[in-house]
Amino acid sequence: MEQYLTQFLAALVAHKGYSENTIAAYRNDLMQFSRFVRDHRAAPTEPGEVTQELVEAYVERLQQGPDEYAPSTVARKIAAIKSFFHFLFEQKIILSDPAARLTSPKVKKNVPKTLTRVELERLLAAPGQQTGPKALRDRALLELLSATGMRVTEVVNLFLEDVDWEEGVVICRGKGDKHRRIPLGSGSGALRDYLDQARPNLARESSPPLLFLNHRGHQLTRQGVWLILKEAAEAAGIGAEVTPHTLRHSFAKHLLGSGEDLRRVQELLGHANLSTTQMYRQVESHEPAGEGNT
Repeated sequence: MEQYLTQFLAALVAHKGYSENTIAAYRNDLMQFSRFVRDHRAAPTEPGEVTQELVEAYVERLQQGPDEYAPSTVARKIAAIKSFFHFLFEQKIILSDPAARLTSPKVKKNVPKTLTRVELERLLAAPGQQTGPKALRDRALLELLSATGMRVTEVVNLFLEDVDWEEGVVICRGKGDKHRRIPLGSGSGALRDYLDQARPNLARESSPPLLFLNHRGHQLTRQGVWLILKEAAEAAGIGAEVTPHTLRHSFAKHLLGSGEDLRRVQELLGHANLSTTQMYRQVESHEPAGEGNT
């Protein structure tokens, strides 16, 4: 079974361009299923021996077993299994797809958490309470995240050449190697200050030509960004948890609130489906009166 799993994951990388995190999630979910199959009393050794009944038994175990996974987690694991067996069927490795009739549990879509404009202003001002290269870098980082709506993985993988000052855009390499050009907007001033005054002090001879560096001159990591954001939120007195995706959600909400076209927001966020972007309409309707326009 595992040799076919390796083939499937390689195909995802080659043809879908999925990120390392997505591939890791697929691997973990499918390895869990593989262990269930291996430990089953029938113990199929080939994917063609896996039956619909066995797949359904696994889903039942997820939903009613000792771990009792949340519906969203079950839905994700089912999606991985369906993709895996669909791949095997298309490749003619199996004659029938045992997961074809699987249905996912209904998942309640939570309204994304966002910051009000006042909270966002306080958050962006927080690094200004400090001095030195780190403060300039942190301000530029937070400004860029909030002004572009980029994912944290996209931001930490930006190169210096990805900033087009002439056009005032940042070139983002998103999921599936799809590039999008996003206006720098209000993030340009802080970014210039960082590049002129701070990055030269952080860089070493061996430093990569990446936009954001840590204090050792290495690539700033996703975990590093989370820590910077956590410190800024605490300094700004924001009680709720603030993540990089909170800034992404806030970016979308504020754009739609200012009248921006939904498809333009979809393009800026890099969403494959418009339905994903439409959830921010819910955010607008849940916004407390007076909060969004302050």
